[in-house]
Amino acid sequence: MCSRNSTSVHLGIIVLIAALAAGCANDRREDPAAGPSLGAGGLEIGIGTLPLLTDARTRSISAENPTGEKGKGGMAIPNPSEPKPAASARAADDLGQGWKVRPFLRVDAGQTVTLMDVDGPGIIQHIWMVEGLSRAHVLRFYWDREATPSIEVPAPDFFAVGHERFARVSSLAVVVNPRNAMNCYWPMPFRNHARITFTNEADEDLTLLAFQIDYAETRVPANAAYLHAQWRRADASQENPYVILDGVRGKGRYVGTFLAWAQLSKGWFGEGEIKFYMDGDTQFPTICGTGTEDYFCGSYGFPESFSTAYTGTTLPGNDAEVPSYWSLYRWHILDPICYEKDLRVTIQVLGWGPDGKYKLLSDDVASVAYWYQAEPHAPFPTLPALEKRRPWKNPDRAT
Repeated sequence: MCSRNSTSVHLGIIVLIAALAAGCANDRREDPAAGPSLGAGGLEIGIGTLPLLTDARTRSISAENPTGEKGKGGMAIPNPSEPKPAASARAADDLGQGWKVRPFLRVDAGQTVTLMDVDGPGIIQHIWMVEGLSRAHVLRFYWDREATPSIEVPAPDFFAVGHERFARVSSLAVVVNPRNAMNCYWPMPFRNHARITFTNEADEDLTLLAFQIDYAETRVPANAAYLHAQWRRADASQENPYVILDGVRGKGRYVGTFLAWAQLSKGWFGEGEIKFYMDGDTQFPTICGTGTEDYFCGSYGFPESFSTAYTGTTLPGNDAEVPSYWSLYRWHILDPICYEKDLRVTIQVLGWGPDGKYKLLSDDVASVAYWYQAEPHAPFPTLPALEKRRPWKNPDRAT
């Protein structure tokens, strides 16, 4: 009789052999003209695939290698006469080329810089970024030379940082480490081209933008969709239920929700139900949650902050004090919401009243919705102006 451990080892060997066989079979079927491949198409990435050698080529874009090209990293030459240098730009003047000459970018007020501009096919695997945790800094991702972005989000909110307030995030898709190191692991395939821009809409220059974009040059399977992300915000006294996402057309998978929720009245705020209207749903949804804390996989409120692989509430919110700031994430990694034709996502802004009945609230809610779909995508709502994006603040107290 085998022990549990030996059985697990045997199963692991079987899985590895099967994966190797599948990889070999895929290698035999692939068209060499399609370019380098990773497993069955570049998306089988994880610890179980590390022993499997592939033809994928790893590339990385940073300020020290802005094109990601082979053998082009660390080529910057010190320029002591540069009129507006980035942070630390003069630290290598005495050392010369190859010695950390250009580790950061400077993005002046009103300026847009291009972080990534490469041809495909490929898959972005990881993004690391350090900026000022400001909603004045906007990220936009363009897939395959589309005129409008598929991702348009204030930089910190894209990495599940709400209200411009740092909080640790320890999840599979997003990791945020002290002091403000933001990391994204959502896989982002592109076929023909990928372009990422960063815009500084603040009145102040940003002297230090640190970033690294790690990607693989590899074949992308025919059924791979593109990552989309959209930021919204509303005053619940004007919009309740709050709309997280609407107007999505085509086939896709909804994979994540981030809410930056400013609670403006005392008492429990999280009774509202999340609803997914899909594939022609009108008055009633196909998927209906049972409460805000339930959707974020908590219970009996959020008595303490937590951050797990798939869910978290990362700021130390307190429903006995107002205003109270909550940053809530739910990643549908093992349970994606699959739809065929269209999708709309809403959440009720609902709490408890003193009479023991549910109470409509007037909280301030901002959100990021994450989903995969085939292009082209439907037009996004216009991103609100900077003053409409800034975190809610009580005019009667400094917060």
